[in-house]
Amino acid sequence: MPSDLLPRPDPHGPVTPETGSRADPPIRTRGAGLAAGIALCGIGAAIATGIGYLVPAVSPLLIAIALGALLAGTGTVPGWIRPGLDFSSKRLLRVGVALLGLRLMFSDVIGLGWGVIAVVVVIVVLGITGTMYAGKLLGLPWTQRILIACGFSICGAAAVAATGGVVDAEEEELLTAVALVVVFGTSMILAVPLLASAMGLSGRQAGMWAGGSIHEVAQAVAAGGLIGGGALAVATLVKLARVLMLAPVLAYLGARRRRQAPEPDGETVRPPLVPLFVVGFLGCVALRSSGLLPQVLIDTAQPVQTALLTAAMFALGVGVRVSLLRSMGPRPIVLATLSTVWVASIALTGALLVA
Repeated sequence: MPSDLLPRPDPHGPVTPETGSRADPPIRTRGAGLAAGIALCGIGAAIATGIGYLVPAVSPLLIAIALGALLAGTGTVPGWIRPGLDFSSKRLLRVGVALLGLRLMFSDVIGLGWGVIAVVVVIVVLGITGTMYAGKLLGLPWTQRILIACGFSICGAAAVAATGGVVDAEEEELLTAVALVVVFGTSMILAVPLLASAMGLSGRQAGMWAGGSIHEVAQAVAAGGLIGGGALAVATLVKLARVLMLAPVLAYLGARRRRQAPEPDGETVRPPLVPLFVVGFLGCVALRSSGLLPQVLIDTAQPVQTALLTAAMFALGVGVRVSLLRSMGPRPIVLATLSTVWVASIALTGALLVA
């Protein structure tokens, strides 16, 4: 057969029967997808951070996941960049959570007094326990319950994402928990100061209540600023003390998952007893507390840590599938309502007793 009659290869690749479209060109290797996905998350994080500067009461993390979900809704995200999205939602997240420890100093937490520290521990322990029990009565799966419980009892979206990485939660469950943190935590920015004023709480009591009950660090800081006086400093420290509780909770969940994992058979690997990023988190707290780190490094680390978590949240948002989120029904919302009231009640009781 003459050469000019032979079929010529399509430079754009064959048409795949599954999609009816051209396959990706060979240049789109895993490395290219990794780089492109990370770059997209970086752009999303930059936009979310810019919006966060304009609206300080809303955390860039929450803005990023909303932006990612909006982008996912357009259907324009190509599948070949998935390696970069997966890397951002997992690896960058864990590094960001570890660096979160640089915001804390053991001396600041101890300076709150043992009574306040005891209240913080009670808030987290009873908050998680009560939320898990209520979620069980509502018939929610264990992973959905633990995500909501940790997000509402510890530190919002960062706790949800970190917990999801330890318990291997479904993306839809994780995103539902983060969305609930956004709605309920934002509503508390105004609710707590108004209720504190109506009840005649002192600045220290109101600040402790805000830091002990509101989900996100940025949300607690915003509420403390609205209360005024010395409430801002107290709210910030109490909230950061709750953040410190993330380490033992994740260590417990990691040990629980390891106990329940099947024995390794040469092909499977059991999860670590304590997740490595939890060790990194505690190491960063210890480094900050030691006084060995120069202030310029600490000041630089905070925006880097926020940028990493924001990029991770954007990646999670891109994975949103609206149809599956809608199928969740009203039960997570009911649990979020009960958890908010429960945690806020514990925090208010503790503030009245020790502040």
